[in-house]
Amino acid sequence: MAEVVLRPVEDSDLDALFEMMRDPASVRMAAFTAENPDDRAAFDAHMAKVLTAPESTNRAVTVDGRLVGTIASFVLDGDTEVTYWIDRAFWGQGIAGRALALLLESVRVRPVFARAASDNVGSIKVLQRAGFAIIGTEIAFANGRNAEIEETILRLDEPAKSAPAEESGGERPTD
Repeated sequence: MAEVVLRPVEDSDLDALFEMMRDPASVRMAAFTAENPDDRAAFDAHMAKVLTAPESTNRAVTVDGRLVGTIASFVLDGDTEVTYWIDRAFWGQGIAGRALALLLESVRVRPVFARAASDNVGSIKVLQRAGFAIIGTEIAFANGRNAEIEETILRLDEPAKSAPAEESGGERPTD
């Protein structure tokens, strides 16, 4: 089975991440994306901001050493939230779930929240398998669809479920 590892995001990852985050099918599925996914200057400014935010944890997701996405926790209005982006070529392989389990092992704050477009069934399932429960929905503007859509809000109160050792490589030290 493939080894999923989290590591710090490196400057050398940014070109590949920019390309992943502008894939039209991925943008539509994620829905709540950058206003213009093709705006490299806005992407670079956003990444510079989130990578230096003191209350956030940003990690690159790798599979067998290959960069396949990002995962992060951040604080918004006093609540800790998680987000992730996995390259579409790797959807459906359990990578998001393993990466989320690894992140939640290091982010000990509870509760932790997540949001997904309500029709993003795959992402909602990943979150529910990790122990998140749906606590509501709201209507919000989604740049990736240029429309208001329903967003599902989820909450995790329990300690993190461990990623199976045979399925994940853990997180490398950040220092």
